[in-house]
Amino acid sequence: MTYIVALTGGIGSGKSTVANAFARHGIVIVDADIIARQVVEPGTPSLAAIAAHFGQGILQPDGTLDRAALRQRIFSQPDEKRWLNQLLHPVIQQETQRQLALADSPYALWVVPLLVENQLQSRADRVVVVDVDSETQLQRTIARDGVSRQQALNILSAQATREQRLAAADDVIDNGGAAQQIESHVAALHRRYLDLAASAKRQD
Repeated sequence: MTYIVALTGGIGSGKSTVANAFARHGIVIVDADIIARQVVEPGTPSLAAIAAHFGQGILQPDGTLDRAALRQRIFSQPDEKRWLNQLLHPVIQQETQRQLALADSPYALWVVPLLVENQLQSRADRVVVVDVDSETQLQRTIARDGVSRQQALNILSAQATREQRLAAADDVIDNGGAAQQIESHVAALHRRYLDLAASAKRQD
């Protein structure tokens, strides 16, 4: 069994920066967001089901999913959102398990933005939370995504609170400072996770 460290954090917290730092230590990264995109690529059964349900207008001219149109359709219709989740969650979960099982590093880093919201903590051996204050989250999200402050606030309010995430954490990485601090913090955690993974392996 692969030892799984789940990495989570709110929007704009810098999860990708931290994940990249772990990748530099040779750790396999399994990213829930990337998998969510892979399972609806052209030619997949999931995309065919979405097009059959919502109509061809949900596709871009090149046959890829029009994410903005889909978001708009499900935003105000809870039933449609539920239908989509019931379609995609099992497929995403299956692909996640497949990728984690194939991980050939001492442990795998599973990047899950909505870990706490979807109560997936029990599926990981360890949870590390990338933490920043909400004002930093807002500024980074506005700068990165070109959204208004109100839009950024809406996204933030739809996610778990900082307190809820920290309550689920085994380890916390403060990403409010300089990038160099991240490298040293990740290096220390990497050593700890190597030890934990090795001892878990001995107990198997």
